[in-house]
This record gives sequence, structure tokens and C-alpha cells, in this order.
Amino acid sequence: MSKFKSQFGTLLTFLMMLCNFNTLVAQDAKVVLAESKLKVLGTSNLHDWEIDAKAMSGKSTMTIDAGNLKAIKSLDFAVEVEQLKSGKSGMDNNTFKALNSKTYKTINYKLVSVTKITELSDGNFTVETQGDLTISGVTKRINQAFTVKIIGKKAVFSGKTKIDMTAFGVKPPTALMGTIKTGKDVTIDFKVTYN
Repeated sequence: MSKFKSQFGTLLTFLMMLCNFNTLVAQDAKVVLAESKLKVLGTSNLHDWEIDAKAMSGKSTMTIDAGNLKAIKSLDFAVEVEQLKSGKSGMDNNTFKALNSKTYKTINYKLVSVTKITELSDGNFTVETQGDLTISGVTKRINQAFTVKIIGKKAVFSGKTKIDMTAFGVKPPTALMGTIKTGKDVTIDFKVTYN
């Protein structure tokens, strides 16, 4: 009888440990396109311009405990180059040409490491990371900080990143026989939902 009690006690202890660890969930999530936005903001010698990403995808594995972001184990994100739309076909075609879209179909970001997660308020965090950004076949490691808002099972990532396109071998597009010249720096403004 005492052996049975001992085994039962061990089982009960194990079940209690499982219950305690149960709230710590590694959650696999994918980009929700309908709830995500990404804009590319740039300048030229004539006027500022912007392009919207109409197609993007990605996945992430995060550890969330009772609404608290504990860890981001993996994160990747991709934008289809030929789904970057400005509303002006001439500008779009110049962008596709500059990004060599026939050969390189997507722009990709892949998380390498998370250096810091800071809680701002309930369900709101800042995250400092390093990741590999690949544009037109050239990969560069970048430091990327963003905010994450946890809403139930959703994680909303938002932030801005300034990129020198020439560092990726991309020649800034021109128009009207070179009379309109775009600046080499662009800003990526994003709000992407993973669920």
C-alpha cells in the first residue's frame, strides 16, 4: 500500500508540474495579411513617394505566458517584390527593375537573435534584435528594434527601419530620362500581425 501511495504521490507531483508549465506556451504563428501593412517611404528631387506591400508572408515561434512575451524563438518575413504597388505603373516598373524582380522575387528578413525584450505596459513590449535582411540577392545583418502588442493569441509587430538601398547593390530608380532621381535611403514602416 505504501508503494502505491509513493507512486501516486510521484504522479500527482508530475501532474502539478505539468500544470505549472502549461501556461508557458511556445506558439507557432503566421502572418495575417488582412491585418498587416507595410509601406516603403522614399524621397526624390521632385517629391516624396510611398509604396504599399500588397502581398507578404511569414511565420514565427514565440513563447507567451499569460499575455507576457517571454521569448521569440524564430521569426521570418517576406514581401513579394512585384506586389509593391505605388498606384503608378511607371514607378512600379522602375522599382521592379531596380530590385531585379525577375531574378529575386522576394525581400526577406530572418531573425538571428533577440538581444532584449522590455515590457512597456500590460501586453506591450519593445524587442531589440539582429536579423538578416536580403534585398535583390544581397544579405546584410541589421539591428532591428520593434514593438510587440500581445492581443490574445495574436502578436502585432510594428516599427520603422531606415535602409540605404545602395548597401544592397540597388541603384535608386530614376524617371523621365533621369530628370527625376530618388534618394538612396528608404524607410520601411510596418505593422504586421502574427496569429
